[in-house]
Amino acid sequence: MAAHLTNGRVNLNILREAARKELREFLDKCAGSKAIVWDEYLTGPFGLIAQYSLLKEHEVEKMFTLKGGRLPPADVKNIIFFVRPRLELMDIIAENVFSDKSNSRDYHILFVPRRSMLCEQRLKEQGVLGSFTNVDEYILDLIPYDGDLLSMESEGAFRECYLENDQTTLYHTAKGLMTLQALYGTIPQIYGKGDCARHVANMMLRMKREFAGSQNQILPVFDTLLLLDRNVDLLTPLATQLTYEGLIDETYGITNGYVKLPPEKFAQKKQGEGSKDLPTEPKKLQLNSAEELYAEIRDKNFNAVGAALSKKAKIISAAFEERHNAKTVGEIKQFVSQLPHMQAARSSLANHTSIAELIKDLTTSEAFFDNLTVEQEFMTGVDTDKVNTYIEDCISQKDDLIKVLRLMCMQSVCNNGLKQKVLDFYKREILQTYGYEHMLTLNNLEKTGLLKLQTNSRNNYPTIRKTLKLWMEDANEQTPNDISYVYSGYAPLSVRLTQVLARPGWRSIEEVLKMLPGPHFEERQQLPAGLHKKRQQGENRTTLVFFLGGVTYAEITALRFLSQMEDSGMEYIIATTKLINGSSWIKSLMDHPETQIP
Repeated sequence: MAAHLTNGRVNLNILREAARKELREFLDKCAGSKAIVWDEYLTGPFGLIAQYSLLKEHEVEKMFTLKGGRLPPADVKNIIFFVRPRLELMDIIAENVFSDKSNSRDYHILFVPRRSMLCEQRLKEQGVLGSFTNVDEYILDLIPYDGDLLSMESEGAFRECYLENDQTTLYHTAKGLMTLQALYGTIPQIYGKGDCARHVANMMLRMKREFAGSQNQILPVFDTLLLLDRNVDLLTPLATQLTYEGLIDETYGITNGYVKLPPEKFAQKKQGEGSKDLPTEPKKLQLNSAEELYAEIRDKNFNAVGAALSKKAKIISAAFEERHNAKTVGEIKQFVSQLPHMQAARSSLANHTSIAELIKDLTTSEAFFDNLTVEQEFMTGVDTDKVNTYIEDCISQKDDLIKVLRLMCMQSVCNNGLKQKVLDFYKREILQTYGYEHMLTLNNLEKTGLLKLQTNSRNNYPTIRKTLKLWMEDANEQTPNDISYVYSGYAPLSVRLTQVLARPGWRSIEEVLKMLPGPHFEERQQLPAGLHKKRQQGENRTTLVFFLGGVTYAEITALRFLSQMEDSGMEYIIATTKLINGSSWIKSLMDHPETQIP
């Protein structure tokens, strides 16, 4: 099932297996038949750790979503609540327990990823804490998404760290990294940039001192850990991702490795039948490197995907034609044995051709082209200091608010803030067009630095752009030679910093690092004697890059590209608090966006 987690440089299945073992141990603590009541947000991340079959083996007979009122009927001995430590969820649990008239049941509560005194206090106030046989925690910090990708899927991480000054996520990050080191060995070198990175490193070093007696005797798998604050590079997530995977996420949203697509594009029409029975349920597809074709095309610039699909179609077609050449029994038998793999490849090709067609409809539209043109003008420093007519037109046509906010924030970031009259104009137009309730959102964007007033200090972005070569003219989209192909010209700042750290080192860009927010630092962790790696000739080093506050699929692709470069000498594993895109990121900073966005 999890073969794709073992294919990379680091076997991430070890982490998944450790999480499964803990889950099994907890379930076995609750003897007898069980029903699980899920906090809905957790079902996706848990699906990546354990399928229903594993739960069934441990006597889980029913599963429900946590809702107010009475629990659905279930003839089981144990009811287990799997929840995040949120006060509002405790009120629902109390309601469930009170309305359940069965006295013969045992109740259990499992907090993910940590127990919370406040939540237990709330249950006590509601008079139900005594009803629970077990109150426990299930430490699920880093979840393996792919062979080179880990995420905590902490949905409010950026908002908590940069808006509410809440360091809970940073504590969970430090704990997650300690778990990782327990399984994969101590990471000898730690580099970081940003205030949150500094906090996480300090917490890790403190935790290591607290466990000083128990030396980790595992040969280190990672050579370096790089901690990067999202606010060091606010520009990259705002830009439209132009890789295949990035555009799927921008258009439909990838959630816990799955995407939901319009069903009509995937309907199997039989000849002579009308379209009366078109499916209405969205088509749900899993996206990871376990699928051969997806692993091949996900990191390509979208302009190179068509040719790759066409080439694959010819190969599959030729493979099916082979059946005419099979004459002997042995040849026929060999062809038949390959048939399931060929049919899976054909089905995969059909799916990705349909997805590519859906995305092509978007990318060839005038609106997409106009939006991209404005983004690229901002990134190259064209007219960033005055009201942009395209943004003005979008507001007057009451275009999607998130699209407008992304462009505004991008202009502000590329100009080191907006002039008073420009900022006031944008704010006034937005409040008059979309409603005054968005004043809170604009305030949040200002607090996090995405939107800001230009002070007298000079705009450092052009210097950063030139020094780090963030804009590359004529980026090669078909056979890329630089990470800038993921945005058709723009090289993500976060990934450039990672690239420079590997070679020639951050000392070469001290001036630029000072222009970016937060401290930069280096720490070393002592390894026990005998655990220093003896590097083989030509063996690559392995760096874990941890994005605090979220990472986009295009940045992940850029890091994969660096791993594959022959002369880089470095392989990257990516970890993050949350997988994001510009829209989901801006939405997380809006106050109650679901009730306000049409």
